[in-house]
Amino acid sequence: MEIRVLGALDVRVCGVSVVPSAPKPRQVLGLLALRADQVVAAGVLADELWSGRPPRSARTTVQTYVLQLRDLIDRALATVGAASGMSCAKDVLVTSPGGYMLNSGGGLTDLREFERLAGTGYRAMDAEDHPAAARLLGEALALWRGQAFADVPVGGQLAVEARRLEETRLCALDQRIEADLRLGRHRVLLAELTVLVDRYRTHESLHGQYMIALHRSGRRGEALEAYQRLRNTLVRELGMEPSVGLRRLQRSILLAGPDRAEREPVAAAAGPGAAAARFSRVG
Repeated sequence: MEIRVLGALDVRVCGVSVVPSAPKPRQVLGLLALRADQVVAAGVLADELWSGRPPRSARTTVQTYVLQLRDLIDRALATVGAASGMSCAKDVLVTSPGGYMLNSGGGLTDLREFERLAGTGYRAMDAEDHPAAARLLGEALALWRGQAFADVPVGGQLAVEARRLEETRLCALDQRIEADLRLGRHRVLLAELTVLVDRYRTHESLHGQYMIALHRSGRRGEALEAYQRLRNTLVRELGMEPSVGLRRLQRSILLAGPDRAEREPVAAAAGPGAAAARFSRVG
């Protein structure tokens, strides 16, 4: 089985897609795919489908959606027969006491691979092995094909999970950029950071990295302008000043020459206000 949730939902059995076109069965499959090899209670599926207000017929309706998914799985299994090691759809979408489990059979799951690569990349970063950290975190980020569950209607469960996954992606992105900065790749990063600071207009860590990349590229004035734009946005939209760490970075760029900025740690951009932007690591 192949399970991909880091973008449009893609679940394949024996290479054949089993993603339904109807929105609610796709929503059920999305939650089961996210928690592959774990039992998902029928009540949790109902809460997801009806935003915590399931109708009296919820359990029967969930069973109907499961049957629709199994029909798609049976068709996929029919293409290879016994070679798959699974004789029927009930071996793939398993009924357990109180719920259902999507059995991955040890197949590819992009979320698990992302967490493995990112976790290894974080450990390389902690060991100051910046080339390995940049490579591993880059491989982890390459698994993303867009917003998680991009084509799945999301209820309470999946909405929270989609936000969590986006935070883990941003954390990995932040650390990969930091590793690249420590390898002296500031000029290469400028195009990417220009797009990122426009997309994440209040993300202090990304703005700090952008300021450092600009200053190290001999564009000190633009680095200071980037700080001022961020400050204006934070004050106008959130009613707050930049973090102490980012203000310290701004002063160092204002007062110091390029040689000192080269030694300035990227982490200087992360003060109390930016700590949340780094998020919790996975792995």
